[in-house]
Amino acid sequence: MRNNTPDSFQIRPATVGDVAAMFHVRLAVKENSMTSAELAAVGVTPESIAEAIRSTPCAWVATVDDEVAGFAMVDLDSACLFALFVRSDHEGRGLGSALCQACEQALFAQHEAAWLETAKSSRAARLYRHLGWGKESNIGDGDIRLSKRRA
Repeated sequence: MRNNTPDSFQIRPATVGDVAAMFHVRLAVKENSMTSAELAAVGVTPESIAEAIRSTPCAWVATVDDEVAGFAMVDLDSACLFALFVRSDHEGRGLGSALCQACEQALFAQHEAAWLETAKSSRAARLYRHLGWGKESNIGDGDIRLSKRRA
């Protein structure tokens, strides 16, 4: 996706070379923020993400002027969209929607339905609902599970 406006961006598969920039984006977000130590405690490290990218096409980045401004990741085995983050200075420009669409394309190529979990009152939840994710169920601690079926 590229046009000649100042807000143009491109979605492409992530590479191992993108992992540091992906972590920079993840650590800078305001909603669902976590520290490096908190991420590591749940098994999310630069090494684990690099290995995931090496083993299967599971991640995409949104770039603006060749700089990573957002990323998304899926777990193709469980049909889960488990990460989608955009730098705050690039929010509202369509990067999140485009990243979600890339994830959906990969998920629905292998599964009839996909799922994700997010905070019920988050901006992310509003985006997912807008993009057709539904069948909302409360999973506790203010979080919900949303699902979407292949069209």
